[in-house]
Amino acid sequence: MKIIKNIFLFLFLIFNFQACSFKSNSSNYSSSSDKTFPNKLDYDYQLSKNINYQKLYLSLNKQYNSWKGVRYKYGGNTKKGVDCSAFVQRTFKDRLNIDIPRTTALQSAVGKEVSLDDLEMGDLVFFRTGFNSRHVGIYLEGGKFLHASTRRGVTISRLDNSYYSKHFWKIKRIIY
Repeated sequence: MKIIKNIFLFLFLIFNFQACSFKSNSSNYSSSSDKTFPNKLDYDYQLSKNINYQKLYLSLNKQYNSWKGVRYKYGGNTKKGVDCSAFVQRTFKDRLNIDIPRTTALQSAVGKEVSLDDLEMGDLVFFRTGFNSRHVGIYLEGGKFLHASTRRGVTISRLDNSYYSKHFWKIKRIIY
């Protein structure tokens, strides 16, 4: 009987304390949303002085092109399936040579919190998608961010999408 209770508790914890899953329906997505990688020539704003944004832009673009469409898999960290926090961790390690934690909870605790007005390419954008569920992506430009979506796999979405704007939580700067 104790084993059954432990199994039930384990399953309860797995389904209720997910790191980066979310529930949504297709009505939350704009049919006209632009999922293309931003054109760096379209954006001319002040950026941090210590960062080579051309190199960052090219690195994030390469990562997107390499991982585009890879399916979402909770706990996954390969091209056979990846979750949001693993994709962010791999992007920072593989493309930027920066080690960050594996989970959204730990990722949300590192770096410097910045306001929406100070958002820059490479910042981590976090969303509260449920009572104990979080989601993370990497900000690009023009209101777009790169992430592993449970519905679309690795993709680009817009911050002003009704789902993401409703669940927006905070921004953390890792690169500065």
